[in-house]
Amino acid sequence: MKTPEGPRPPARGPVAPLDLSGLATYSLAERPSKVSVEAFARPVTPGGSLGAFLASLPDILLGRDFRVLAGRLADVCRRGKPLVIGLGAHVIKVGLSPLLIDLMERGLVAGLAMNGAGIVHDSELAMVGRTSEEVDEVIGSGAFGAARETGLIVNEGARRAAAAGIGLGAGLGALLLERDFPFNHLSLVATAARLGVPLTVHVALGTDIVHIHPSADGAAIGQASLHDFRVFAGLVAGLDGGAYLNIGSAVLLPEVFLKALTAARNLGHPVAAITCVNMDFIRQYRPLTNVVHRPTREGGQGFHLTGHHEIMVPLLVAALLEALAARPAATG
Repeated sequence: MKTPEGPRPPARGPVAPLDLSGLATYSLAERPSKVSVEAFARPVTPGGSLGAFLASLPDILLGRDFRVLAGRLADVCRRGKPLVIGLGAHVIKVGLSPLLIDLMERGLVAGLAMNGAGIVHDSELAMVGRTSEEVDEVIGSGAFGAARETGLIVNEGARRAAAAGIGLGAGLGALLLERDFPFNHLSLVATAARLGVPLTVHVALGTDIVHIHPSADGAAIGQASLHDFRVFAGLVAGLDGGAYLNIGSAVLLPEVFLKALTAARNLGHPVAAITCVNMDFIRQYRPLTNVVHRPTREGGQGFHLTGHHEIMVPLLVAALLEALAARPAATG
């Protein structure tokens, strides 16, 4: 059977070049431009100060936004508004705990939020000063995640927290201090417990190595982590005029933050003028949506800093401290 032919495109001949001789033009001097030489970067003088380096950045895109962000964070701290930080485990694995501990010691951090992997690495560092195994080398034998001490300490912290009716972060922190581990001074969890800084832990069951250990108690982990969600929601309820930084969590903490924010607003807490920051290697949908954009629709400003944590976090912390030193908080 002969297949009927469909409509054929009209025949076309050669296309004549468009005559541009009558194009309307204007003077370059009168045209608004987005970039001018006044905004360009300036060469850095060797041996110069951090402030001079920051001032040398181009006043374009992130070069401008970075200074604006440092100023906003400094203003949050000067006015005594809360600065809350959520972090993924990679922030700990690349050696940034001392910087966050310094901020806590200075009284600049109102609360920390972590995922389950974060407390795994933090606890291992507290116990032996080392963490992070070569997964590719041990997954074949089934040895990945089977370190005895890690499972025992984290799961005992969860059981104690549930029994005491407190959050997982507080329960584990108290346990680390009780055991007086040699590297507690480099543990975010232990330091937060020592200073009385709320540290909440948000666990997805089955995602962390301690969940494969026989000492894991799902009821205790769930109860302690749910308690921490409510503590975190309490922190978020007080964030009007404050700031929230999400560093290195692509899915879990952005979701937790958005749920805590809607609960706080539902209960009548006016969390509107808020500075929200996401820092990660790449731009991803969930943190951009749930941290940077949606929470700031009612007011405030959102920022995204793309880059390696081991460079960007120290730079932002240094810029914050520099801004505070340039104009310290009023006293009296």
